[in-house]
Amino acid sequence: MNDENAQEANSTISTERLILLFMVMMITAAGNTAMHSTLPAISATLNISDLWISLAFSWSAILWVAMAPRWARLSDKRGRKSLMSLGMIGFIASFSLCGIILWFGLNGFIGATLTFIIFALFRSLYGALGSAAPPAVQAYVAARTKASERTKALSLLASSFGLGTVIGPAVAHYLVFQPFTLAGPMIWFAVFGLLCLLVLIFRLPQDTPQYAARGIVSSYPSSGSINAPQEEDKENQNDNQEPIKLKWRDKRFAIWLWTGLIGGHSQAMLLGVIGFLVRDRLGLQDDPIATVEAIGTVMLIGAMATLLAQWGLIPLLSLSPANAVSWGFILAMGGIFLVAIGDDISSISTGFALASLGFGLYRPGFTSGTSLSVSKKEQGDVAGKTASINGAAYIFAPFLGVALYGYLPILCFILMGGSLLILTLWSWKPMRDAKF
Repeated sequence: MNDENAQEANSTISTERLILLFMVMMITAAGNTAMHSTLPAISATLNISDLWISLAFSWSAILWVAMAPRWARLSDKRGRKSLMSLGMIGFIASFSLCGIILWFGLNGFIGATLTFIIFALFRSLYGALGSAAPPAVQAYVAARTKASERTKALSLLASSFGLGTVIGPAVAHYLVFQPFTLAGPMIWFAVFGLLCLLVLIFRLPQDTPQYAARGIVSSYPSSGSINAPQEEDKENQNDNQEPIKLKWRDKRFAIWLWTGLIGGHSQAMLLGVIGFLVRDRLGLQDDPIATVEAIGTVMLIGAMATLLAQWGLIPLLSLSPANAVSWGFILAMGGIFLVAIGDDISSISTGFALASLGFGLYRPGFTSGTSLSVSKKEQGDVAGKTASINGAAYIFAPFLGVALYGYLPILCFILMGGSLLILTLWSWKPMRDAKF
């Protein structure tokens, strides 16, 4: 590395810039979860099938999973500020256009079916372009902080994504007012995103990357699902070395990948149905504002439980990856059972909080277990597999969950809880036999 590159790598990012990057990440996550908490009320008002609403989210997640790795690679070539701006433009365009088309539909200017079709098309902008911002933010920080400060800075970014999942549901119902009503949260978050983009353009210097500092691909943002950005481990790597490609069936980490895949699908199914369940169990189909408020309350409690697990319990208890996964699944099963039988907001909130606490323990355990099972020079390939597993859960599982919930709710909960039970029994001993 030449002197100019070394100076860039050992620089310190200013507090002003770090706050700006924090806001980019937080608004991205908050807007998505705010939209999530309003859609059950919108589907009831427009008389659109819950299944089609879920499909729009699955389509966005597919695009996020497909495009995020591409944006992460391009951040080293096109400049991180440019990719951040592209991500924010995608976010703003998606949320503003989705909000406007829903406003037209809610006011009867166009039919419900046409409203949904156009909404799904505009929603795709979030998955396709909005996914450019998080990895670019992480790469910007990684390239401009000293090694001693990098972990702290990246942890702060992780907290911004997590905080966003809390803020979105908490503020959504306050943004439901005239003239935009249920479309308000989308339109107002588009405004927040625009303000953030303007500050980004005028206050963040243009960058010309001098060396690779690729950001880790963030998982699709959803309430209660927090994937912390991590620093890429460069030790024992050579720029001219062929990237290591490990088999998915590698015995060292196969059990951890199965754990991540099945557990992630169970979590994504619960997140997919919880809003519709709250609306139906509380009988709020004809009260959109109360629906948004109730769903926001439940999602807020769940997100806070996840933060408690990841920021409090795991560091406090020093849980091993195996214990974090196993006990996380046990708590999640208890929470799923309570949600399945809950008939008021207190019981549903308690169950969702317990499930979120469990999933909040499991996810870092799965990630750590996968990472610890391989050598340092193999970390890049394993990190890519972990990101793929995290993203894959949000492609099909929410749609499946809503479909089963609409057909026979008990099947949905049996599949979620039963898969976790089988996985816990199957993985208990192999995880504890892991040699790390």
